[in-house]
Amino acid sequence: MAKVKPFKGVRPPKEMVEEVVSRPYDVLNSEEARKEAEGNLKSLYHIIKPEIDFEPGTDEHDPKVYDKAAQNFAKFQKEGWLVQDPEEKYYIYAQTMDGRTQYGFVVAAWVDDYMEGRIKKHELTRRDKEEDRMKHVRVNNANIEPVFFAFPDNEALENIIKEVIKGEPEYDFVAPDGFGHTFWVISDKALIDQITEEFAKIPNMYIADGHHRSAAAALVGAEKKNNNADHKGDEEYNYFMAVAFPASHLKIIDYNRVVRDLNGLTPEEFLKKVEENFIVEDKGTEIYTPAALHNFSLYLDGRWYSLTAKPGTYDDKDPIGVLDVTVSSDKILRDILGITDLRSDKRIDFVGGIRGLGELKRRVDSGEMKMALALYPVTMDQLMNIADSGNIMPPKTTWFEPKLRSGLVIHKLED
Repeated sequence: MAKVKPFKGVRPPKEMVEEVVSRPYDVLNSEEARKEAEGNLKSLYHIIKPEIDFEPGTDEHDPKVYDKAAQNFAKFQKEGWLVQDPEEKYYIYAQTMDGRTQYGFVVAAWVDDYMEGRIKKHELTRRDKEEDRMKHVRVNNANIEPVFFAFPDNEALENIIKEVIKGEPEYDFVAPDGFGHTFWVISDKALIDQITEEFAKIPNMYIADGHHRSAAAALVGAEKKNNNADHKGDEEYNYFMAVAFPASHLKIIDYNRVVRDLNGLTPEEFLKKVEENFIVEDKGTEIYTPAALHNFSLYLDGRWYSLTAKPGTYDDKDPIGVLDVTVSSDKILRDILGITDLRSDKRIDFVGGIRGLGELKRRVDSGEMKMALALYPVTMDQLMNIADSGNIMPPKTTWFEPKLRSGLVIHKLED
């Protein structure tokens, strides 16, 4: 059962929120963060990407950079740019993109739920990335940025969302990327107790985005538990911050592939090989978008093609074998192009669907890439089935948008 609790959030004053909040640490590089934070001492980038306070080129993993994060976090609180709520609260966070809004509960999730597999993952994590985030959590003694969870729909929690959003939001703004962010504070004790009780009825939660942050937050919590001879179980470090959305609110965006060469084949030879496992239709020069599961879009030599996987190339009874990322990885990237490791092969790159299929065309037309492959997006049901079966998704399968804005609320690991 999912164990969550309210917490005393550390948040920007209403009038400062747009100056403080930022994009997540892992969606931009140091130079982009430096540019976005230019002239703004209150930007959260000074805490989550503190290398911007040093000379360009400074190693972001240098101990002095982590120390700077902690100094800046302390400074933000001293200056009143971040202020802690006096009482434990839940929060509701809404994101709006393309006229669609998703509502999530900001909660403190139980470390043991992660360690014991009730918070389920669908991606592998890299130890070096975990260690980087662990250092960040340790030095700040806080979860500065939330992780992104999904949970199976729950009618009572849906009704709570509908009730809370009738009230005045604490924050309501449109970020520079055009996405809307709205945030409500839940102070009513009865409502807080009801949220805790309803989450306790949910068997599992699922990491949608932020596998490294989840691992780091949980591992630091477990570390603190092991290092505390007087550990009781109710300490704040037993929890880490997450925004948990009902699964039906979320929409996974496609994650597409571009490849530098055709492995020595001419375009004609390549298409001939593709025809062994796919029905190939020439769609001309207008952008073609995959229409359904097992339908792909190929861009090659200035033309778009529809590829429909033939029966036998996929297994609808296997949570991994049914995925289009598996079909394309096996039947095109591996068997025809000789690309076997999506994580390390330099011949392939990945483009989030938020950039549109026009970005695929641009990368190929520029001569940088030889061909592009667009996939029909994975569904939340597929993601949860894979996590439930204990499987791991192939690399670069899911893209969630909009990303959670960082700095709306922070969770300290000690009161």
